Amino acid sequence: MTATTSPPAKHAPNAGTKPRYRVTTAHVLRSESTKLWSLRSTWITLGLGLLFLVAFGIIAALRYRSSVTSGRQLDPDFAAATTLSLSLFGVPLSQLALGVLGVLVIGGEYSTGAIRSTLAAVPRRLPVLWSKAAVYGVVALVIAFVGVFISFFVDSGILHSTRAALTISDSGVLRSLLGAVLYLALIGVIGVALGTLIRSVAGAISALVGALMLVPGLISLLPKSWGNAIQPYLPSEAGQSMYVLHHDPHTLSAGPGFVVFIAWTVLALAAAAWRLARSDA
Repeated sequence: MTATTSPPAKHAPNAGTKPRYRVTTAHVLRSESTKLWSLRSTWITLGLGLLFLVAFGIIAALRYRSSVTSGRQLDPDFAAATTLSLSLFGVPLSQLALGVLGVLVIGGEYSTGAIRSTLAAVPRRLPVLWSKAAVYGVVALVIAFVGVFISFFVDSGILHSTRAALTISDSGVLRSLLGAVLYLALIGVIGVALGTLIRSVAGAISALVGALMLVPGLISLLPKSWGNAIQPYLPSEAGQSMYVLHHDPHTLSAGPGFVVFIAWTVLALAAAAWRLARSDA
């Protein structure tokens, strides 16, 4: 008899064994993008941010043209208006919408407790913050770009025959439009940072509104020499210098304003990263 040997049986994979997934930057970015677009508040708030930019810019241009064609005296706020300044009339309201949604991107997870699941899936933690800031920053950038340029081109058609008329080829106009786009996108990133740092939707929104609107008003109550020295370096004032066409003597020019506003953004992200890494969810 000839002995035969059968090949060793291959072990069937255990059906109960779960495949292992690596936590990579691409996976975290994809996860955060999915979470962002799955929220109804994302669509509503982004829609409001876009609406504020376009609607208020067009309304301001129509009001200016109506005053000019009727022969009425222009309001003091419109006396030195240009197509650029009128098209960016909605930036203060749009920044609130985009900043609030930035807060909700992570503050909402802290409110519901979902942040525990997020950090369990990404134990190193900080990639969660970088991914949320990157994903939402790009989304806010796109919304701001669309809104700012639609508003400007529509206003250019409305105001083409007035003394406020400007075209995109005029000196400084394109730089100012892109400055406004970048400013709004960074406001969204700061919102994400505040939501991470404060871990309360109401508290982070209050901090955002206070930094952008209340603090400049309080600084204006100081003696003029003090106010002129401090105010240009506030986040709102430094950000505004990124997109205004003509700068006052006591304000920063576009380049230094951009550097100061980037510094505020980095500071907010650094504080958020420190708390996320050091504190429990």
